[in-house]
Amino acid sequence: MMTNICSDNLAESGEFYTKLFDFHVDYDSDWFVHLISKDKQFELEIIKRTSEMVPDGYQNNPQGFYVTFVVENADSVFERAKEEGLDVLSEPADTFYGQRRLLLKDPNGTLVDVSSPMPNFD
Repeated sequence: MMTNICSDNLAESGEFYTKLFDFHVDYDSDWFVHLISKDKQFELEIIKRTSEMVPDGYQNNPQGFYVTFVVENADSVFERAKEEGLDVLSEPADTFYGQRRLLLKDPNGTLVDVSSPMPNFD
């Protein structure tokens, strides 16, 4: 499965995901950026919101969904996000279901959930 995020600023969006997660740019153009994890297990695509490839009814700002990244340590991602001056919606907090969760907003308004398993959670 691959997720495509519609964007008005491909470069800024690509930087957001490559700075925080294990992605690098695999392909870059003026309408589309393909990111792939260094281990080549995960892919994320960023497409120009107004591209002819995106149907007219879907060329809106994102809402009604969010992207989750499960990482080893949500606190370290939080520190990087603060250093980069990114939009932090909620700092890392422990959840009732055994995850430590951080919420960010990407440059397109997409809600990004960054979670890590809590050790010794029963």
